[in-house]
Amino acid sequence: MTPAAGLPPPPTAADRLGAVTPGAVADWLGAVTPGAVADWLGAVSLVAGALLSLAAAIGVLRFPDALTRMHAATKPQVLGVLLLLLGVALRLRSPADLGMIALVGVLQLATAPVAAQMIGRAAYRSGRLDRKLLDADELAEH
Repeated sequence: MTPAAGLPPPPTAADRLGAVTPGAVADWLGAVTPGAVADWLGAVSLVAGALLSLAAAIGVLRFPDALTRMHAATKPQVLGVLLLLLGVALRLRSPADLGMIALVGVLQLATAPVAAQMIGRAAYRSGRLDRKLLDADELAEH
């Protein structure tokens, strides 16, 4: 029995079992656009950045002294913010937004190390750190 003109052929056993056919792969790949890939990468970056920022916040609350809190407040937080900015940039994709996002990223990279240095200096000078935890203390003789 031949299919009527204009009607698709009846499904085969492979189609019913969910086997991947070359036509199905071509249809799926045709549906994937660069914008959709950018949206998915942006979503992954947003989630990863949020998780790193959450880890930084938990570290600031849970770590025992100023130096370890300073580490938690700078390293994972900066990477988390940069991943969040990357995710936003991949989602927005307009030149004006990308310029502002780049500016925020550069300012974050410029200010976080300075803030960490000042926090570490203030903690050392005020004696709010456990000197037993220091591997080397270059300022001890000054």
